[in-house]
Amino acid sequence: MTHTKPLDMQMLQIFVVTAQERNMSSAAKRLGLTQSAVSQSIRQLEDQFGVMLFNREHRPLALTPAGLALRNRGLVLLEDMNRLKSTVVDASHGIKPDVRVGLVDSFAATCGTQFIKALLARSTTLSVRTGLSPFQGEALIARDLDIVISSDPLSDVDGIVRRRLLFEHFLIITPQNYPGEVRTAKDLRNLSEALPIVRFNRQSHVGGQAERFLRRMDLHIPHRLEVDTADTLSAMVAGDIGWAVTTPMCLLQASAYAREVKLHFLTSTQSGRSLYQLARKDEYGQLFDETYAIAHSIISTSMVQKLKAIHPDLPHWVDIEAPSSEK
Repeated sequence: MTHTKPLDMQMLQIFVVTAQERNMSSAAKRLGLTQSAVSQSIRQLEDQFGVMLFNREHRPLALTPAGLALRNRGLVLLEDMNRLKSTVVDASHGIKPDVRVGLVDSFAATCGTQFIKALLARSTTLSVRTGLSPFQGEALIARDLDIVISSDPLSDVDGIVRRRLLFEHFLIITPQNYPGEVRTAKDLRNLSEALPIVRFNRQSHVGGQAERFLRRMDLHIPHRLEVDTADTLSAMVAGDIGWAVTTPMCLLQASAYAREVKLHFLTSTQSGRSLYQLARKDEYGQLFDETYAIAHSIISTSMVQKLKAIHPDLPHWVDIEAPSSEK
């Protein structure tokens, strides 16, 4: 007896059919085999595992606990084997059967439905994970995700291919009743003295970038209120709690509150955040290119139209990469 001998898939199929039929004669007829061949195959499996798979004192045959475990797992293994041929054929045509995608929240909320609908046509099974950019990057590195759309380019990580989709400039949102405009660093300092700031969570990539932007503007504002999502950020501002630094895509994510806040476009800064598509190098090259084209098209058309509906100047605060550009 040995536990290291590879499992014979034909023997496994014979066992599973016998377990389903609960009769060796019926299983043999279904499989086109002799009853002795079925009996011998099951004996060999029992010798290989060193356990009894059937209680032969019962009629019809009854599975032992070990036999029940093998039947349940065997069904899964046989189904995977049956899909293997179509999987190999699909892969030869550039289709990855099982695609695991990670989307930063702002992209998922604004472009995700169209993106996933298009990607479904290029995959057999699609798994989508949304959340903060740092967590998406960690999952890509750990091989838990295949393709990621994130604001974190993972610049310090080797073996990652990245292409930028867009750069969006920071803008300021205040309660609607805030007097005047915020366009310069001086205006921003006056705002910070008049109202408290609502910040993105420092764990988020956009939150960290917003903090660096404030430091470059020589603003050192105590931390009092942090929120996790763009929806909550805009809701707090709409509710007269304070002001915030945000981006066009994050504002679109919070579309329910976008018209309840006052938008201010800074004239003297190029600060903002980029959005990238990432994957591991030399993996899924064709799928990566197709996915990038899908995301780029949605951003260039649908997202731009939605931004314009919020404010006619908002699309000008998003620099969309040329489709063929790489970074």
